Amino acid sequence: MARTEFTCHKAGMKKPPHSTPTRSKFTVFRQLCNLIPQHLVSQLARGTGAQEKSRSFTPWSHVVSLLFAQFTHALGLNDVSDSLRLHSGPLSAIRGATPPSRNGLSTANRTRPAALAEQLFWKTLEHLQSLSPAFGAGRAGKRLAHRFKTAIHVVDATTIQLVAHALDWAKHRRRKAAAKCHLRLDLHSFLPRFVLIDTARDNDAKRAREVCAAIRAGEIVLFDKAYVDFVHLHDLHQRGVFWVTRAKDNMAFRVVQRRIKKPAGKILRDDEILLTGPQSRADYPQRLRRVVALVEVDGVEREMVFLTNNFTWAASTVAELYRCRWQIEVFFKQIKQTLQLADFLGNSANAVRWQVWTALLVYVLLRYQAFLSRWGSSFVRLWTCVRAALWLKLDALALLKSYGTAGGDFRLLGQPEAAYLPGFRPAAAG
Repeated sequence: MARTEFTCHKAGMKKPPHSTPTRSKFTVFRQLCNLIPQHLVSQLARGTGAQEKSRSFTPWSHVVSLLFAQFTHALGLNDVSDSLRLHSGPLSAIRGATPPSRNGLSTANRTRPAALAEQLFWKTLEHLQSLSPAFGAGRAGKRLAHRFKTAIHVVDATTIQLVAHALDWAKHRRRKAAAKCHLRLDLHSFLPRFVLIDTARDNDAKRAREVCAAIRAGEIVLFDKAYVDFVHLHDLHQRGVFWVTRAKDNMAFRVVQRRIKKPAGKILRDDEILLTGPQSRADYPQRLRRVVALVEVDGVEREMVFLTNNFTWAASTVAELYRCRWQIEVFFKQIKQTLQLADFLGNSANAVRWQVWTALLVYVLLRYQAFLSRWGSSFVRLWTCVRAALWLKLDALALLKSYGTAGGDFRLLGQPEAAYLPGFRPAAAG
């Protein structure tokens, strides 16, 4: 039987969107590791004292091992050690990295200061922003947040569940243990600007001052009601920082001036108020603005009460700004449903911090690759694509561009419904 050939041109069809990725001399994993400036890890190791705690297993090999654990969702120390030994050849090409032994990796996670991983994250982020200023500046758009020229920060925290019987340092309930990641997210660039990793004992409001310390006058910060601390909110007001949050149900106040006489659309009330509680009045003596609006949550309109210290925005802008706070929940879901933050390679506080900071570093490296390739699909798909090609010698950018998803605008779609996460319930407005 004669062989029949079909061509797109003869059939009058368009060329398929997928193309063959360009071959490379380097593996995809090596290309990602090369985004970290050379000699940066050894420099930070000397500054933090980690170099003194290393013999044959260097700090650079330690970092590469933890990056590999994040990309592959390693199940334990043996998984990391055995997998890297099987790929010891291409691993050694990554600036001389060597595979760890099980005990060597465990000891490094426990004894080497996690400050190295923290500083590595911030230095690498700074380096990538210097290479591509647009990466850190964010992108223009028609959505509300991008109509503001000033920076908009979203502050929140997420709890990372741990094994209670093995982590006494992290106990915060009788039979539960957890760490907490306090984060300030830049809403324009969708990149972290401040991260604090600690136990879950303290409530969110106690950490708010540290998280917001670097916010400058004229900038905007969005909170949920867990951060309502009038002493801190008054301090932000005195510094010239604008803020938006939800009001607590038991807040005592009196209306000083009504800004609208009757409901207008979804805005039910827009008042200027003074706090009347003895302590709250002393903590925040100035006027506040209270906006009551109907907000759609899970397809149902709910009445919500917002507080702000800005008296010039439209009432609808106040409500819409608070809706933007949901983006930090999308960020937390992106890192929790893709990166290795469920199983930990060590039980000590130092080992947990190493793993969380490395997860954030992987997030930034993937986001940078997505920025360069104009990736238009979800972050989950980005991670799975890179993971599948980790040891292949393909050009990473060409791989992402050939994936059939890079023709549109850079979006990195947030998909809160894409995975089930215990303790998370989607809520469009908080």
